[in-house]
Amino acid sequence: MTSFRYLSALAALALAALVSIATLSAGQQGFKWWQSDRYKKELQLTAEQTRRMEEIFQKAMPQLKVQKSALDEAEAKFERLVEKGEDAAVMEQINVVEAARAELNKGRTLMLYGMRKAMTRDQWVKFTALHQAALQQQQQQTPPPASPGPERPKQ
Repeated sequence: MTSFRYLSALAALALAALVSIATLSAGQQGFKWWQSDRYKKELQLTAEQTRRMEEIFQKAMPQLKVQKSALDEAEAKFERLVEKGEDAAVMEQINVVEAARAELNKGRTLMLYGMRKAMTRDQWVKFTALHQAALQQQQQQTPPPASPGPERPKQ
């Protein structure tokens, strides 16, 4: 049972880190791609498209922040329950955490969908290629996190 608790806590922590990185405002991340000269040039974004994407972003951020706070609270409660060893309550809280995560992801996806609709099909294809190249470059520069590996049986 200790192994389950450890893995649950580790999974929750890793997911919380990923979600918090993914849901920071673009300003906090330091990159609003639709305002980047490189992206504007390569995608041939018009001033109207850039304005529209910023509007979509600004409109979505308040709700995303609320959803992120709800997820943070649910995960904090989950951690407290894991520490107490309340298995039944942990299992119930997993549903709460995942529902909060789903709402946050849905809000983010709707924001990105709105931005996608502001682009032409060709711009979207180019954007996808640029995004994939940026991800590959980032993966090459960032070493993978150390894995704790499975617990070994005591001898």
